[in-house]
Amino acid sequence: MTAHLALLGANIFYGAGFTVAKMVMPRLIQPLGFIMIRAGVVMMLFWLSYLGGSKFRTKIDPKDWRILILGGIFGVALNQMLFFLGLNLTYPIHASLVMMSTPLLIVIISMFMYKERITLSKGVGLVSGICGAALLMSAGKEITMTGSSAMGDLYVFCNAASYAIYLVMIKPLMHKYRPIIVIRWVFLFGFLLIVPFGFRQFTAINWAIFTPIDYLCVAFIVVCVTFFTYLWNIYGLHILSPAVAGAYIYVQPVFAAIISVIFAGEHFTPVKFISTLLIFSGVFLVSFGVKKKRRDLEESVMPE
Repeated sequence: MTAHLALLGANIFYGAGFTVAKMVMPRLIQPLGFIMIRAGVVMMLFWLSYLGGSKFRTKIDPKDWRILILGGIFGVALNQMLFFLGLNLTYPIHASLVMMSTPLLIVIISMFMYKERITLSKGVGLVSGICGAALLMSAGKEITMTGSSAMGDLYVFCNAASYAIYLVMIKPLMHKYRPIIVIRWVFLFGFLLIVPFGFRQFTAINWAIFTPIDYLCVAFIVVCVTFFTYLWNIYGLHILSPAVAGAYIYVQPVFAAIISVIFAGEHFTPVKFISTLLIFSGVFLVSFGVKKKRRDLEESVMPE
């Protein structure tokens, strides 16, 4: 029961994060400056596990350092920077729906890496899902504070692709080492890569004009949407099957839509509805009947 609550809580936080981040970005914090805060604080929190004893200080195999560095690039640096750059230009509902492309992208990458054959249902699912994402991005003519949402949707789609590459790449290390050891190294390398891009925007933040609500928004994104969601996902995956854990991704757009409609005044248009049906149908068709040996990789998806 606690594992289910952990996964549900993580995805509720994910869904809320789309709207909460927009409350301070770009009004008070620019995207890359926000990412520097997010990655830096969470990296330090994860490294506190080093004080937990010898079992949290496992020696890393030299051949695995390359994967950890690439994990920092795709799983933290590119992943988070592209996501916040995209969210800065689009709407929370758009971003949450485009993120649903992640499972489809993981399947495509896995097919190339593991030479899997494309079944009819999987092929139809891929076409349906990608068409849904493309429809949402091509129809992104709604005007936001920073322009049309189309470019923002494209950034979020690239973020989903980056996370998909990271998940396929890092999965073997999650079985070889304790997950928290892998994550803390990934965040360290990711943060070091973010600093050159985010330092200027970070130093430009005027903390004096922040209200208590603004500070709460930043704290929520850093602590709840990043730190706790990673911890809770690890806990859920440790107890439940990857199939069960992966299923919780489908509630994210629901929470994101409810929260953005209530608190941000966003509208759920017919185009968004059709895009949702295409993406959800695609994910279902791709996931149904996947080979058992690859099922855990394709279903244990927890987007940024």
